[in-house]
Amino acid sequence: MPSSRPVSPAAPDADWWRQAVVYQVYPRSFADASGDGIGDVRGITSRADYLASLGVDAVWVSPFYPSALADGGYDVDDYRDVDPVLGTLEDFDELVAALHSRGARVIVDIVPNHSSDRHAWFRQALAAGPGSPERERYVFRDGAGPDGSEPPSDWESVFGGPAWERVPDGQWFLHMFAPEQPDFNWDHPDVREDFLRTLRFWSDRGVDGFRVDVAHSLVKDLTEPFAPTAELPPLPPALGRHPLWDQDGVHEVYAEWRRVLDEYDPPRTAVAEAWVHRSRLAPYAHPSGLGQAFTFDLLDAPWDPAAFREIVADVLDAHHETGSSSTWVLSNHDVVRHASRYGLPQGDRAEISEAWLGTDGRDPVLDREAGLRRARAATLFMLALPGSAYLYQGEELGLHEVPDLPAEALQDPTWERSGHTVKGRDGCRVPIPWTSEPPSYGFGDAPPHLPQPDWFGEVAASVQDGDPASTLTLYREALRLRRALQGDERLTWHSEPGAPVLDLERPGGWRCVTNMGGTSVDLPAGEVLLASGPLDGGRLPADTSAWLRV
Repeated sequence: MPSSRPVSPAAPDADWWRQAVVYQVYPRSFADASGDGIGDVRGITSRADYLASLGVDAVWVSPFYPSALADGGYDVDDYRDVDPVLGTLEDFDELVAALHSRGARVIVDIVPNHSSDRHAWFRQALAAGPGSPERERYVFRDGAGPDGSEPPSDWESVFGGPAWERVPDGQWFLHMFAPEQPDFNWDHPDVREDFLRTLRFWSDRGVDGFRVDVAHSLVKDLTEPFAPTAELPPLPPALGRHPLWDQDGVHEVYAEWRRVLDEYDPPRTAVAEAWVHRSRLAPYAHPSGLGQAFTFDLLDAPWDPAAFREIVADVLDAHHETGSSSTWVLSNHDVVRHASRYGLPQGDRAEISEAWLGTDGRDPVLDREAGLRRARAATLFMLALPGSAYLYQGEELGLHEVPDLPAEALQDPTWERSGHTVKGRDGCRVPIPWTSEPPSYGFGDAPPHLPQPDWFGEVAASVQDGDPASTLTLYREALRLRRALQGDERLTWHSEPGAPVLDLERPGGWRCVTNMGGTSVDLPAGEVLLASGPLDGGRLPADTSAWLRV
């Protein structure tokens, strides 16, 4: 391991993250170099030229650590190693070097709320028994009832079912996600110190930043007696009142992290995955904390101009208070892809997506063309906003969700934990298509770990490459123009609140007009630089965005 604190080869700009475009790679579904049907680190390296051709500023690599895959790699056995199925530390170093040499930085996931139940500390905790120092690193409690056979509370895990699991000696441990993911006790100094060591380990290897998984969950109020679920505030907005989520004490942890991240030149970045009310995002994004926090409001919003405008205004105001920049996202590894979401009836995102997946994508009927048209328009709108933008692998191909995976192929723990009533997130994690040839569409030499649909061949990267009307070409051109046009982080609205058209201007006379209404509208005077779909002379059709120089 390198012993010095190197300057990133990409560039020594401490503010590179403020308006960066970051591309998320889900390693097991990106590219398979070893031929075992599972994407790997060398597979990512093999596609470094493709990532450079997109024009992204950074690549976020989702977990690649040793894991039993109880939750897609977010059950971590060892925070300072690479899963042997995915490669080695040397492979990881080669990936960092390949991306840095192409001007792209590297962000990795860090998963601090919980470890795997195969983590050395948890194995020690089980062996040591009740009351031992080893158990203090996790949240163990005696059970309720006269013989302790009932869980300490009725809390439920995010994946369904009880949030407590009993061990053979009779105690129970807390797991806010799968039983294979025991929650750490962040009041314990060993836990805090070990994660500082992990931050330094990867930063010393040249990593430029960290995406912090469920950043709002580390610190918990475990004062007994535990409040029953019926008495807990709704999520969100819990506004800091929920004992398990968004406790104010978590910011003491991140202040300590920030001091470590600032030891490097340039300082390492961090972005919080914090599913909290947007009024509570500011402390996560504060310069004394992680420095940036995902804004999921657009991801959750229906295709509605009033909702989009209100979200943008509120988020920009909130980030102005901290001096941070906003962080926009429309798709990731946890949600139905936005090309499909926008082709379904609009309303509550989670409720509609879950119902649709529950019928294998048959009900309600997906309007694929409308969904993709809106997704392309939404992407241009998002990329025109001040702040950073996160893209999820395959969205640049216009990929839809794969809703009809067979039950025997499903891997998401939600499927089992819900009693086979909630299908989960596998549909957005299907290995992406690189070429039009089955059986793996260029993913690798073996059948992939999740089956790919026949229609993948039509949207493969090789098919779209060079096609001026393709979604891949649209993304490449948008990122090229964004880099050339990018000014400071101001935004001026030219459309009125409530209008079906969103018309915004960025410094330098760069303007984005998005028509979310049902009929064509006149475009402002100016040079059209890019459009998400065909224009109608000087008019902007419905569900279309255009960038103009005015």
